[in-house]
Amino acid sequence: MEPAAFRSGFNDHISVESNGGFDCPKNKQPFIIGVAGGTASGKTTVCNQIISQLHDQRVVLVNQDSFYRSLNDDQLVNVHEYNFDHPAAFNTELLLSCMEKLRRGHPVNIPSYDFKSHKSIEPSRLVNPADVIILEGILVLHDFHVRNLMNMKIFVDIDSDVRLARRIQRDTVERGRNIQNVLDQYSRFVKPSFEEFILPSKKFADIIIPRGGDNDVAIDLIVQHILTKLGQHDLCKIYPNINVIFSTFQIRGMHTLVRDVKTTKHDFVFYSDRLIRLVVEHGLGHLPFTEKQIITPTGSVYSGVVFCKRLCGVSVIRRAHEARRDQEFRATHYRSDLLF
Repeated sequence: MEPAAFRSGFNDHISVESNGGFDCPKNKQPFIIGVAGGTASGKTTVCNQIISQLHDQRVVLVNQDSFYRSLNDDQLVNVHEYNFDHPAAFNTELLLSCMEKLRRGHPVNIPSYDFKSHKSIEPSRLVNPADVIILEGILVLHDFHVRNLMNMKIFVDIDSDVRLARRIQRDTVERGRNIQNVLDQYSRFVKPSFEEFILPSKKFADIIIPRGGDNDVAIDLIVQHILTKLGQHDLCKIYPNINVIFSTFQIRGMHTLVRDVKTTKHDFVFYSDRLIRLVVEHGLGHLPFTEKQIITPTGSVYSGVVFCKRLCGVSVIRRAHEARRDQEFRATHYRSDLLF
């Protein structure tokens, strides 16, 4: 769907375009979010809440834990002497390689790490490219090269006592460890590594979320920012007076139908008309309005809006491309004028 252009008496020019989602450049990069924080700070909870609110987008979650290095036999014998919270415990080179492939739009195989055997196991997890990629882990903000991949950096901040209580519950219930080993590991490795590596990475965060997953306001603001960035078409960065309708599954579905060579004439006309109406309705919302109070038939006062009196006319230009195809593309053009 090509732009619907609106021109008002102020010599303003606003173009409104319906983005079908499938016409995006192939090299369009995803929005990458890094979520860091101390052990058991609620990083996964924050990620899941963000994902649940981005229901109209393709979102994948990549856990830094998947990139733990497998322990050799000597390390397994002295596993209680191994620091799993040190940067060297992760295969950062592999993580960077996988994230770079996802950023370029290629599917990747993410390792599967078993916390009981402390080894990577088969099968690996196939992860496909997405609109939003969330990288979660205690040290995702520590490495300069990993940080450079991110469009947004988040640090989940929560009281250390709460984190310790959660860690004890998680490691004893989910990972089969006894409480004494958990406490010993925490005091010898987890706490010192947090202070040396994780906490200093907090200064690189764009957003700090106190109280973790309980901070609904912070998560709502993050989601709104992500949606705004995703809805910003590449043309908007060049032409500030262009407004692109945010692509939803409904719009992408209708674009699929009108571009499908197998679509019937009746369905093509129906869904093209629906897309045109959405563009016009969205464009009309950008016209200048002034506030006006009226009296209703019941005598109450209603505060509404009316078109600005200085508005002399609006020209709406609409065009649907790739309408029907036999051996070559054919186009159907629409044009109408709305006068006020």
